[in-house]
Amino acid sequence: MQSKRPVFKRLLIWRAKHISHKQFVYLLSILIGFTSGIGAVVLKNLTHYIQLLLEGRLVQYYHQAFYFLFPIIGLTLAYLIIKYVVREKVSHGIPSTLHAISKRKGIIKRYQMFGSILTAPITVGFGGSVGLEGPAVATGAAIGSNIARLFRMNQKTKTLLICCAAAGALSSIFKAPIAAIIFAIEVFSLDLTIASMLPLLLASLSAIITSYFFSGNDVLLPFRIEDKFMISDVPFYAFLGVCAAFISIYFTEVYQRIQKRFDQLNSPIKKLLVGGIAIGILIYFIPPLYGEGFDVMNSLIVGNPEKALVNNFLNLDVSNIWIVIALLAGLVFFKIIASALTFGAGGVGGIFGPTLFMGSIMGNCIAKIINNCGLFSTPVSESNFTLVGMAGLLAGVLHAPLTAIFLIAELTGGYDLFIPLMITAAIAFSITKLYVPHSVYTMELARKGELITHDKDQAVLILMDTKKVIETNFIHVTTNMTLGDIIKKAVIKSNRNIFPVIDEEDNTLKGVILLDDIRPIMFDQKLYDDIFAIEVMQKPPAIIDIEKDNMTVIMKKFQDSSAWNLPVVRNGIYIGFISKSKLLTAYRQELINFTS
Repeated sequence: MQSKRPVFKRLLIWRAKHISHKQFVYLLSILIGFTSGIGAVVLKNLTHYIQLLLEGRLVQYYHQAFYFLFPIIGLTLAYLIIKYVVREKVSHGIPSTLHAISKRKGIIKRYQMFGSILTAPITVGFGGSVGLEGPAVATGAAIGSNIARLFRMNQKTKTLLICCAAAGALSSIFKAPIAAIIFAIEVFSLDLTIASMLPLLLASLSAIITSYFFSGNDVLLPFRIEDKFMISDVPFYAFLGVCAAFISIYFTEVYQRIQKRFDQLNSPIKKLLVGGIAIGILIYFIPPLYGEGFDVMNSLIVGNPEKALVNNFLNLDVSNIWIVIALLAGLVFFKIIASALTFGAGGVGGIFGPTLFMGSIMGNCIAKIINNCGLFSTPVSESNFTLVGMAGLLAGVLHAPLTAIFLIAELTGGYDLFIPLMITAAIAFSITKLYVPHSVYTMELARKGELITHDKDQAVLILMDTKKVIETNFIHVTTNMTLGDIIKKAVIKSNRNIFPVIDEEDNTLKGVILLDDIRPIMFDQKLYDDIFAIEVMQKPPAIIDIEKDNMTVIMKKFQDSSAWNLPVVRNGIYIGFISKSKLLTAYRQELINFTS
């Protein structure tokens, strides 16, 4: 190990002398795109191999009861791998990456580079009703973060390379390089500049070339548009956008509520049993919920929904169009429940796939209703509605309308559906945003005030570390100290003009004494034994709670109180002070780091 370090150090020195920072970032973005592409290919192929082995062999040739057993087995294996192999919590894809950018300065632990690769294929391959896109992004982001750390990149460059990895992962999975770039900009709130655009392009390009090299021309949704867009269809696409908005709201609400229920179960074994049995029952009765569901989506796009619905547990006649519509509506209703149960049970996956699944079925279902209700003379294209439905739900659930538009446009090999995609995505996003301000990815970070956005001031505040601006060189006094003790033990020894007053028993903050408060009496020695700290202290204009208050709240407390120094507590116990001058200095420095 010792012999390798000087070599690497010499490499860094050589790089600094011969390759500019900008050129080196371009090289790293190509490398990260390649590694992210490899990670996505491994995830996808391993999952499909497991799924083919289990569903194609055991279920087809033995018994459908395996649909009940597989999810429980898969979730158990994922739990055992996390506990005994990875030995760390494998975080859920994109939310964990956003958290790393906002609160960990872009540092993602090394085990995340392989944690999702070991657990996500088992979760999805054994029937977990989640997607692979989130784990692919998490894997790529971890690779990007650790490569950036290896070459001593600053925080801004580290964030850019993480976004490059995310773009690479999505580009590799969907073979949609433009949509992948837009996804990185929309979801990770990356500023679109010349400095960021070229690395994203290079990462996305190297990832898609990697994907073509290993998997050829295979795509998840092999479809080309045949039905042209008609201007008379505009009202129908607008209606589809409204439906997508309300289903997006339903998606988010169900996901949140089920996750909260699982959070109340303290034991991971309880979560595994409850979630595993519940998802097993759902998939046993509704087999199309098994795994990601791209086979179902492809059946709908080519106009063959009966293939996906033929094994319904009620043995209903799928030649009746209204029965088909009812079964499709049931899939939309239950898919998010199955996905949330998979997550709650400890499965590793993403919500990108379930969103596409629900969107495609929603669009197909609405088109069938329009065509068979007898109210309209001209039929709409069911395949087009299936594709546009995906974009509508992506725009609503992920709050990423541009990603949704360009993803479906690229998947279909052209821009013939661009107008309906824009109509549906815009309406779905606008209505959903009114009721659900943040996406499933960002709602938890937004609730804590830790979400990075395109607002630079807000982003800088989030990136600041509160602990680094706390000053602890204030001499404290206790409530039972006399004026004489305060003068001798605090005022004489301190170069500050403010003294925190704490309880002598439990160290909780009781108030503060300003030098101005005792100046009129501090030279009258007759009062030294008669006046106590508790009599001259005052309530601070505001108190900062280190556990609850983020930097935005702290700034607001300074603004509202007009104070220059505010005390900091943890669970009521005094820690130190934050001064306005030090806070503004730290803000200015972080702003320089963020924008340089």
